[in-house]
Amino acid sequence: MQPISYTRATDAAEAVAAFADAGEGARYIAGGTTLFDLMKLNVELPGHLVDVSGLTGSDRIDTSGETLVFGAGVRMADIAEDPTIREDYPLLAESLWKAASQQLRNMASVGGNLLQRTRCPYFRGGAGGVYPCNKREPGSGCPAIGGIDRGQAVLGISDACNAVSPGDWPVALTALDASVRVLGPDGERTIPIAEFFLLPGETPDREFALRPGELILDIQVPKTPMGRASTYHKVRDRESYAFALASAAVALQLDGDRVTDVRIALGGVATRPWRATEAERVLTGATPDRETALEAARAAMADATPGQHNAFKIDLAVQTVADAVAIAVERSA
Repeated sequence: MQPISYTRATDAAEAVAAFADAGEGARYIAGGTTLFDLMKLNVELPGHLVDVSGLTGSDRIDTSGETLVFGAGVRMADIAEDPTIREDYPLLAESLWKAASQQLRNMASVGGNLLQRTRCPYFRGGAGGVYPCNKREPGSGCPAIGGIDRGQAVLGISDACNAVSPGDWPVALTALDASVRVLGPDGERTIPIAEFFLLPGETPDREFALRPGELILDIQVPKTPMGRASTYHKVRDRESYAFALASAAVALQLDGDRVTDVRIALGGVATRPWRATEAERVLTGATPDRETALEAARAAMADATPGQHNAFKIDLAVQTVADAVAIAVERSA
């Protein structure tokens, strides 16, 4: 049995200092729904845990200013059930209540949810030498390329990795141009959500833009009138407790029957939450009927590269985006 030491911090500065003192092998833990899972699979083997579940102010939800602010320690369920969020930003609420069981939503923090790692079976099932994996052991190989790839990504892949980004909440945040405020040994900084998640390239083991020891403080979302006309539409193998095969976060604004502004992000099909700027360009200034929505969605998937078993995801994503646009249009009325 591997020994693990433990520190419970009361504020962010104390947590960062405890992490630095522990050195290599330290991990932050809040709800634990991701880290404990990976520890049981021997994917993560931390030597020291810094408990940040009780940090002062980390459970804050602030909807009063020009920016929505969610403390990193806020539970998924708290945002999913917040009346203001459900009314004014349904895509945020939907991305959380469609993400997991109620038990998990009651435990998992929204900061930890950003750091959820892939469900690739070779990554999660290969610890102990069963399968190589470039995410676990850089340079060891990727058996998912040319292997069982039904659930793998078709956008943003590289010769080193095609693991799909698993989150729902990050997709909604990507559509709304959120940012992530962090604190580390070198001080505080803010990372745009578009830069927070890294493409695999030749270094798929580096998934996030966090520097060693950095702790997520909060997530900030600019307020927008598009929030009310929004949705997070998710297609999966079963209706609940399943990860997306394809999903779309859509928020838009209409002037009459024309789209004046729109934000679209995709999940379930890419190696990171995928902003569909090509689809946004097609829709902006257009009437968002079914054919135009399908045209926009096809533009979003134009660069998709399917493997042996996941080509179906391309058309599935097209239909999912078009359906999400229709839902957002209906909510704009």
